[in-house]
Parts: sequence; structure tokens; C-alpha cells
Amino acid sequence: MQTDQLDATFAALADPTRRAILARLAEGEATVMELTEPFDLSQPAISKHIKVLEKAGLVSRSRDAQRRPCKLEARPLGEAIDFLEQYRRFLEVRYAKLDALLETLKTVNDPTAGTG
Repeated sequence: MQTDQLDATFAALADPTRRAILARLAEGEATVMELTEPFDLSQPAISKHIKVLEKAGLVSRSRDAQRRPCKLEARPLGEAIDFLEQYRRFLEVRYAKLDALLETLKTVNDPTAGTG
């Protein structure tokens, strides 16, 4: 996994407007004008957000006659998920140890606990 790619993905995801654009594109392709509609932002401002998403590889644009629809590209998101997955597993192990400790403390403080 390339560090630069991962950095670009997380930087792009850090902005709520860009996350909202990705959520909209998860429903299907859309033009810049269609993506601008739900926001209180200008079309040039949305275009700048889309360029950040394109640089991160999260969005691509194609040409369909006069339309230039944007499309969600999932690969970088998958790489970010893979990166985060190792930390989820780490936390699961920590929480399991904490659960075991709490159960032990409950038994020590109440000898009748767990008998039935």
C-alpha cells in the first residue's frame, strides 16, 4: 500500500463536503451541477472539492456526449479500510481483555456472581 495514496485518501476524506459528495456518488454517477444542488456552495467551489477527490483517486470523470459525469472509485476506500482493519482487530483484543478483567473483578467483589 502506498503511503502517498493513503495520505491523499485520508486528506480527501477529512472534509465533510467531500464525504457528502462521495455519499452522493455512491448512489450513482452525477455531473458537477447535480453535485452542486444540495450545497450552499458555488459550482467552482464544488469543482475544487471534486479535483481533490480526483487527485486522491476517489472520483473519476468520463465524457458522455455533452455531460461529464463523476463516478465513485472504490479502490482507495478499500485500501483505507484495510489499513484501519488492523487497528480494529487490535481494539477488539483490548476490549476482550477488559471484559475478562471486569468479569474477574465482579466475581472477586461478589462471590455469588456467576454461579447462577
